[in-house]
Amino acid sequence: MFEVLTGTGLAASAGLNAYIPLLTMGVLARYTDVITLPAGWQWLDDGWVMAILAVLLAVEVVADKVPVVDHVNDIVQTVVRPTAGGLAFGAGSSSETVTVSDPGQFFASSDWVPVVVGVLIAFGVHLLKSAARPVVNATTAGVGAPVASTAEDATSVVMSVVAILLPVLVLVFLVGLLAFVFWFLRRRAERRRRRP
Repeated sequence: MFEVLTGTGLAASAGLNAYIPLLTMGVLARYTDVITLPAGWQWLDDGWVMAILAVLLAVEVVADKVPVVDHVNDIVQTVVRPTAGGLAFGAGSSSETVTVSDPGQFFASSDWVPVVVGVLIAFGVHLLKSAARPVVNATTAGVGAPVASTAEDATSVVMSVVAILLPVLVLVFLVGLLAFVFWFLRRRAERRRRRP
């Protein structure tokens, strides 16, 4: 069960920022004993891969904080974030962590299932982020873009680390996400009712 929560947390994190969970797994696998990547995923802790992920992360962090550019970035990331989510779920759910000692048991019969699940989770989170950001930009005249982006990046970092170290807390994130979806949809409906 913990491997599913680990994969879910990492995939959701990728829906906010594609590179943070992949880089987190790579750094923790390379420099600590917190996570051990399985044979098919050890490329994530390669120095060159981590350097490329760090450069891509820097580009996304900057682009996501500039109004209008953040919208273009979200369009580009519509393919990147779900892909990263699939990779993150696949690698995370099959890795040994401080809470998972036998990860191969859950998805032993179908290696592609975790990747597809991760793609769907990351895509869903990405859609929520992409729908909320224009509202934030419009209601704050663009001033809210860097604040929202920083909050998303921080959430992605925390979620990636929590998914690996304390995956049971991923449930708290999921409850918070559902509460946000409910609030966002309710607020959107209220705005539509107020329009003439």
